[in-house]
Amino acid sequence: MTDDFTDAASQPAPTTRRKWRPAMLWLFTGFAVFAYAFDQLTKLWVTSTMTEGERIPVLPPLLHWYYIRNSGAAFSIGENVTWIFTIVMAAVSVAILFQLRRLGSAWWALSLGLLLGGALGNLTDRLFREPSFAMGHVVDFIQLPNFAIFNIADSAVVSGVAIICILTLRGVSMDGSRHVATSAKDNKRAEGPAGEPAGE
Repeated sequence: MTDDFTDAASQPAPTTRRKWRPAMLWLFTGFAVFAYAFDQLTKLWVTSTMTEGERIPVLPPLLHWYYIRNSGAAFSIGENVTWIFTIVMAAVSVAILFQLRRLGSAWWALSLGLLLGGALGNLTDRLFREPSFAMGHVVDFIQLPNFAIFNIADSAVVSGVAIICILTLRGVSMDGSRHVATSAKDNKRAEGPAGEPAGE
């Protein structure tokens, strides 16, 4: 996946669009399935082996399993508006699928796959867990010191968003092309001593 971070000078043009690669779709699907399956399997393990409110030391004092059910968003935000987060997660999932036709970057495949897998993981809880359809409480169980309790889906979503931010800052488009701003220094190099274009 290092091809997206090669030096811009090696690119024929900063905004050259790479040909869409079907392999990226398979990468995206693999990452999404992995994130979703990992999330659901860990939640199944928690709900079948722990009782709600139980706390198990794993690497004390840094890491504990602490089983709670969260009616809010990631990290227990907005616990009184569960239905809104159900709609938001469904909308995000659909929006990601609509963007796949532009996908031509392995790093974007990773980030969008994690984002979709995490969103679908928590959306599954919202739709099918108690107390009711679309109002279900999400299973959270990972506890760190002085931090909210979260789950694998939350981690996947945050990781996906972080990668997207890095790609955007580095000018890597979803199709894999690089967009590099031309600096004043570069413009000066392209001109001759009197301000004329070099070579004239």
